[in-house]
Amino acid sequence: MEARLNLMANPVSAKVIKHLIAAGQALMDTTLPAATRQLVMLRASQINGCAGCIDMHTKEAVAAGETAVRLNLVAAWREATVFTEAERAALELTEQGTRIADAAGGVSDAVWANAAKHYDEDQLAALVAQIALINAFNRKNVITQQPAGDYQVGQYH
Repeated sequence: MEARLNLMANPVSAKVIKHLIAAGQALMDTTLPAATRQLVMLRASQINGCAGCIDMHTKEAVAAGETAVRLNLVAAWREATVFTEAERAALELTEQGTRIADAAGGVSDAVWANAAKHYDEDQLAALVAQIALINAFNRKNVITQQPAGDYQVGQYH
């Protein structure tokens, strides 16, 4: 597969990606657990069919100590017993936040309230930002058909 556009070689795209990466770095400094961030990024990327981000976040999660069992079960998290209640709330928020166009009212009050039971206001802000950010990356990659498989851990840090 060949990409439609080299996102890092094009000056406009590279500038935008530089800012998106900086936003991601800022989220690393929050109290939202790193494992939760990786699960959120993986789940949104699965929903959006973004192979590049699935490749990246699977490898980053493994490097951070995540287990293969949990990573393999993210796509079926509702039926899996390996996620905490907080992680489940974050995954549900991710799904509804990623599928906004599919839901008449966007994110439901019940899903938001469940997330708010597990995360404080700063963590919720980070969670919402993480969901928005990974969806932006997914869309850039899917639209331009970025290939996957060659990502190296830490490549964009």
